Amino acid sequence: MIQQSTDAAPVVELRNIEKRYGQVSALRGMSLNLHKGEAVGIVGDNGAGKSTLVKILCGAVQPTSGEIRLNGKPIGFNSPHEARLSGIEIVYQDLAVIGHLTITQNVFLGREETRSFAGVKLLDNRKMDRITRKLIAGLDPGLENRTRVSVDSLSGGQKQSVAVARAMAFGPKVMILDEPTAALSVEKIERMLTLIRTLKESGLAVILISHRLQDIMTVCDRVVVMKSGALVRDLHVCTTDIDEIVKLMVSGGEMGAVSGALGSAHPEGASTRSG
Repeated sequence: MIQQSTDAAPVVELRNIEKRYGQVSALRGMSLNLHKGEAVGIVGDNGAGKSTLVKILCGAVQPTSGEIRLNGKPIGFNSPHEARLSGIEIVYQDLAVIGHLTITQNVFLGREETRSFAGVKLLDNRKMDRITRKLIAGLDPGLENRTRVSVDSLSGGQKQSVAVARAMAFGPKVMILDEPTAALSVEKIERMLTLIRTLKESGLAVILISHRLQDIMTVCDRVVVMKSGALVRDLHVCTTDIDEIVKLMVSGGEMGAVSGALGSAHPEGASTRSG
């Protein structure tokens, strides 16, 4: 696997992110850099802080302290809508599709295309269908001519294709995928991994949260191990293996000594699942 260059400025920087709920620390000084055309896998047991971290990045949760930078500029998101406007999209594990709506309606939900007719704004259904067919063809060709069927009639894998198409529809800079292969067949898993490679090649920065370590080792450039809300290691996949990753997840790699000393901008050149 080719490692992405870290010479260019990161697309996203998370600096010393803290998130506290009363006396409970969900994140403790977590830092992460993500570059254009790079895929980073985030792993750790349940409660490691993975979900909290990505919710902060996509505007669903606000950090207690710390800084987010987008293309080198400090930024804060008060809602997922603000994060989307800045080019950050997430496909959650539960997909968040609306069953009684069509594929096209789901893809453009809240961001519908319109046209003017006699001074009145109308939905431009032809344009939305055309864009949806093009998006969905690269994800699940069997759905290309079914963009007006309800999502309730689709399989789990097909619903996931709809969720990914929705995230891709507005030219994101960062794509976050939360357990995208958890409920897929072997064929659908391979298609999803191919999609992640395509996203990278198109210049997107990709975050992959997965318990399937083999998927991360296959398509990611780096793997970030978290435990108890803190960074354990940030490693290049070409210098580690699954056995070491599992050991770090379990032991925390003497986390107290490591997490404060390591930053995502300088992954270790030595060997390294989700919360």
